[in-house]
Order: sequence, then structure tokens, then C-alpha cells
Amino acid sequence: MLNQDKCWDAVQKRDASQDGKFFFGVLTTGVYCRPSCPSRPPLRKNVRFFESSADAEREGLRPCLRCRPLAAKRAGLSLYHFQRSFKAIAGVTPGQYLEASRLKNLKRGLRKSKDVTEAVYEAGYGSSSRVYERADTRLGMTPNQYRQGGRNISITYATFNSPLGVIMVGATDRGLCFLQFGDTADQLLSALQKEYPSARIEAMREPCPPEFQKWMDALTEHLKGGQPHLDLPLDIRATAFQMRVWNYLQSIPYGEVQSYGEVASGIGLPNATRAVARACATNTVALVIPCHRVIRGTGQLGGYRWGLDRKRTLIDRERATKAVRQQASTAR
Repeated sequence: MLNQDKCWDAVQKRDASQDGKFFFGVLTTGVYCRPSCPSRPPLRKNVRFFESSADAEREGLRPCLRCRPLAAKRAGLSLYHFQRSFKAIAGVTPGQYLEASRLKNLKRGLRKSKDVTEAVYEAGYGSSSRVYERADTRLGMTPNQYRQGGRNISITYATFNSPLGVIMVGATDRGLCFLQFGDTADQLLSALQKEYPSARIEAMREPCPPEFQKWMDALTEHLKGGQPHLDLPLDIRATAFQMRVWNYLQSIPYGEVQSYGEVASGIGLPNATRAVARACATNTVALVIPCHRVIRGTGQLGGYRWGLDRKRTLIDRERATKAVRQQASTAR
């Protein structure tokens, strides 16, 4: 027999050590969950406890879409080993994978559903407030704005020539949302418009606002080797895993490289090498997030969405600049 008081205490504490030992059902929502479910705690009077998922389903309850109480059971593993095995293979926890999948479904639904609320719930979110809480870090804008293709969002852009080709910088009032290399300005503008089809996208007027001019000057100096470290505000969309990788990339010193495996170990996920490579490939803000500093363990360059020639040039320039700086420092 289950100890009702201990079960309720575990639910209130979201005690993951009790997962698999019992399930709790919420009569008002018609779902049953594992004790560690991150959903809003229910009222005690609406909760029932069950020794097995079968017991809960006999009462007419269905599995929670958020904590997925049957996931580990179906895999034939304990919850602990299921989570560890999943993380080793996918590079993220089951919760992070679920969040990324929900976000993907939300982005698709926001463009097709009748309204935002319908898209939010169809994507598996328990409430619209959770989506808006995370909108700034996951979508780069509110769900309604993304659904409308960036409507009411202003993005200004500027292009300049560099030794590596044309560079386009796009920015919102929060920071850089686009920084990419290309062969022509038209090509880059098309890429920006494809991402935000309904945003107000316009060329930066002259003279540029002082803050934007500082960003452009910093990028120019960086390419010349005069400003090794770039610390510019970003307004980008990312999953939790992507952000974890990108934050780490910004810690790789100027003029140095690391392998995809070293980056995976650096973020505490040594088996996530492929996931790290995918995160690098989806970076839309070159230089500020220096994905060019990541190479294969064999010493080969690996991939780079803006071309291997550019990647080699960036690495060689940084190494040369670093060597000159070190020689000057030694001479003093």
C-alpha cells in the first residue's frame, strides 16, 4: 500500500528519486504523471496515487505529455539508465529533447493554426504563459510575432566588403540577429527575408545609430586582428543545447581551435560530438559565435556553412595575429 503522505510530499518536492515507484493522477485534468513532473503542482484534493501506470489508466487517466511517465518503461530501462543512455546518444536530456521538439512543432503550428493559443496547446505546452516566459531565449520574439513571420519586428541591416567576401549584419533593437558571409548582398538579403518574411526589413540609414556603428567598427577591427574578443549583444533563437554549445564556443581563445569532441567534453557531454557538430552548423551569427574554431579530431577542418576556404582563412589569420602579439609581448 502506498503511503499517501509520503507520496504527496514527493510530488510537492518533485522528487525524481521516486519516479517509477508510483504515479499520481490529477482528476481535474485527466492525466497521470511521475512525481518529478515539472507542471504546476495540483491541489491535494484533486490528486490520486497509483502503484502502476495500468492502475491509473484503469481510472480513465492518460499519460502526461510533459513528463512522459511511460517513456522509461517502454524502453525497458530504469528511469536513471534511460536518461543517461538517451543523453549519451542524443547529446541532450529527454526533457531538453522534448522541449526542442515542442518548439519545432510550435514554430510550425504558429504559421498554420487559427490562433496562438491553439498552436501552443497542440505543440504540447501546458499553458501559454510558459511559452511567453521563454520567448526571448527560444524564439527571439513572442509566439504571435513569429507566427506572423516577424510582423511588427523591425530588422535593419548593413553590408560591407571584407577579405572574406560580403558580410551582412542584421539587428533588432535587442541585438544582432543575423551575421553571415556571402558572395553578394542580394544573396544575403534573401536569406534574411526568408527567416523573417513579414518583418520590417530595411537597410540601415546613414548615418548609422551610434550603437550600431560601434558593432560594425568592432567587427571590422576583429577581422583586421585589432580586436580579438567580440562581445556584442545577440538576439537569436536557440534550443537549450544549442545555446549551451554556442556559449562554450565563445570561450575558446582567439587563435586556438578545439575538436568537436573537446567541445562536447567541455560542456559535460563527451558522447555528444555529432550534436555539437549540428549546433555549429546551425549558427547564424558568424564570428560572434566563433564556430570556425571547431575542427575534427583528425586535424581536418570539418564543415563550415560559409565555406571551408573562409574557415581556413579565419583560423590562419587568428593564429598569425596571436603569434605577432606574443612576439611583441616577449620583446618587451
